[in-house]
Amino acid sequence: MNPPMNSAQNGLNYDREKELKAFDESKAGVKGLVDAGIEKIPSIFVTPDEIFPERSRSSPAACLQIPVVDLKDLNKNGIRRKEIIEEIKRASETWGFFQIVNHGIADDVLSEMIDGTRRFHEQPKEVKVEFYSRDNNRKVKFNSNFDLHQAKAANWRDTLICEMAPNAPDSQELPAVCREILREYTMQVKSLGITLLGLLTEGLGLKPNHLIDMDCAKGQLLTCHYFPACPEPNRTLGVTPHSDPDFFTIVLQDQVGGLQVFHQNMWVDIPPVPGALVINLGDLLQVNRNKKYSIIDFFHLFRLLNESIFNDHRYLWFAKSEIFDSIRPIWKSKRPLQDNGAV
Repeated sequence: MNPPMNSAQNGLNYDREKELKAFDESKAGVKGLVDAGIEKIPSIFVTPDEIFPERSRSSPAACLQIPVVDLKDLNKNGIRRKEIIEEIKRASETWGFFQIVNHGIADDVLSEMIDGTRRFHEQPKEVKVEFYSRDNNRKVKFNSNFDLHQAKAANWRDTLICEMAPNAPDSQELPAVCREILREYTMQVKSLGITLLGLLTEGLGLKPNHLIDMDCAKGQLLTCHYFPACPEPNRTLGVTPHSDPDFFTIVLQDQVGGLQVFHQNMWVDIPPVPGALVINLGDLLQVNRNKKYSIIDFFHLFRLLNESIFNDHRYLWFAKSEIFDSIRPIWKSKRPLQDNGAV
């Protein structure tokens, strides 16, 4: 745990640990602050200048656009499949990010997942409090900032966290208000994720089941983020710039927008595309020996004038150490794996 900060350290004169403790023990999250009618954000949420991305380095949408890969006819035409693999490979090498359309998950499922996330977070505190926890052994929990007591600044978000695989929680452990859609969405995204891992693997010149057979799609973590309207949106972030410590993340964002990726030394918007999902390559697909795939920092710079929602479905790695030894020759990470704010 970080020692209490003072004005000499961060330019603000307050007892940081005391405020962190009070916020955490309230178990109300950021939504609780908004419901209380605050007009200024608490000091623990003020983002230091060195963390805040430079606005001048943001790119207009017309200048750079994240690749969009159409998965239509993936399994109907061998030629089309090769084209899709090449598109994913190119996007992975140059961006580390891409959007996919015609992925097989119906629009009504995506919409209900967004609505289910909203329903959970907009419940009264008295209903949500039973899920509030920082116990890593709990498969289903709700909190605000997994790294609340370690980060330099708290992010303006609340999160429902569900470990859906390899050992799924009992149905009754999931919040009743979104239980059915959590199960349905997870089932469909799991199937899509296995397909994507196969395509990414083929792009590396391997057999499509190479990583799947090694249980590299076994672990799945679903995080349902909620970003309430903020009274001072220019002083805080929804998510600090970071990369993800996983194979890849499937991101479902609402139509508010705010997701950005760092590319060619500037921050590029990833505008919401109806029915699309965003694919973010993680540290475990970072770089192979031939440096075919790239990994870059991304973050969510939400305007925070209106509420915003997005859902992450991560493909983690729960394999044994001997399996990692067999993966190691394929690629090698540049830096130690660590989570810098993705949950």
